[in-house]
Amino acid sequence: MKEKMKKNAVDFYKLAYEGNPRKATELYVGAEYIQHNPEVENGVEGFINYFERMQKEYPNKSIEFVRVIGENDLVALHTHQIWPDNDEYVTMDFFRFDDNGKIVEHWDSIQQIPKNSANPNKMY
Repeated sequence: MKEKMKKNAVDFYKLAYEGNPRKATELYVGAEYIQHNPEVENGVEGFINYFERMQKEYPNKSIEFVRVIGENDLVALHTHQIWPDNDEYVTMDFFRFDDNGKIVEHWDSIQQIPKNSANPNKMY
């Protein structure tokens, strides 16, 4: 079940990020969707509205899934994203799954990658 949840979290996020959040929620979200990102309204429609807006405003963004970690009913995704003007971000998203293997809760942390670093190590 853990490997399936990990795959579903990646597929869900990728589908939404690439412009089809409604299909992502239909396939992967359970009876409720609790959102902890303060920029996104709670519930499925809030998620859909946010990602539809991001697709319209930033159609040429990209995402790479660097790490996928699963434990109990949680999956964590560590991503590297490139947005217009080569703005780069590292994100960490956490998804909680219900007993049916559907996503029901989301937390995230997003940090812009600075142009200069005090060390030579990547943030992802």
